[in-house]
Amino acid sequence: MPESLLERHAQALRLFGERLRAVGDGQWDAPTPCTEWSVRDLVNHVTGEQLWIPPLVSEGRTAGEMGDAFSGDVLGADPVAAWDRASAAAQAAFAAPGALDRTVRLSYGPALGSAYCSELTADCVVHIWDLSRAIGADDRLPDGLVEFSLKEVMPYAGGLAASGMYAAPLEVPAGADAQTRLLRLLGRRG
Repeated sequence: MPESLLERHAQALRLFGERLRAVGDGQWDAPTPCTEWSVRDLVNHVTGEQLWIPPLVSEGRTAGEMGDAFSGDVLGADPVAAWDRASAAAQAAFAAPGALDRTVRLSYGPALGSAYCSELTADCVVHIWDLSRAIGADDRLPDGLVEFSLKEVMPYAGGLAASGMYAAPLEVPAGADAQTRLLRLLGRRG
């Protein structure tokens, strides 16, 4: 039986948290596959994404109302604690009754809470790979998360590079596995 969206989201957050706990003291400034981000920048980005969820989903605020509330450093002196708080609040916001059926007003327009959760789950999955690569951890992603993410990003993968937030898609080798296809769609050489 396929796992629910909330279970996939929780699994992605849990795995990112595990990788975050594996970051060594000297690795915070290490480069990542996201060419302009260090490990700390990457963790800050993913943590910041989680911070957006409660105000947008639970409080019905708009991205415009939030402005730059979560720009800059959101990790402080204890990145793991900052992640734990942000991911727990994000998970609770999406799990609240009716949250996935609510319309969320994002920077690019309105979306269902379920679509927002799917998008952020897939984004987190790819960043688990980025973080794993950066710190030399096992970068093999769980098959279920890979398949989920591939289905999520395929419809809009071609337009992601234009957003300036992703590299252009790379050619997918014949016979490539699902993880390689996902990573190549998002401009990564896996």
